Amino acid sequence: MQPDSVDWRSQAACQGEMGNAFYPPPSSERRAIRLARERRAKQVCASCGVQTACLEQALDNGERYGIWGRLTDLERKHLRAS
Repeated sequence: MQPDSVDWRSQAACQGEMGNAFYPPPSSERRAIRLARERRAKQVCASCGVQTACLEQALDNGERYGIWGRLTDLERKHLRAS
């Protein structure tokens, strides 16, 4: 891990209990619940000052799960494909 990646994480708006909204639960979740959880996470991202660094971290490391930089895993997959 690079020293600057630790820096942005300490400034991330998703720290604490809200962080649970950024990853799916271990068991399956209904579509409506998933969409609501993702919407909450993206709202946190919208006001985060390190959103770009977060997304870059996810893309650089091929993160396959969770909301990173306001994008879901599927949205990041489409971004990488374009």
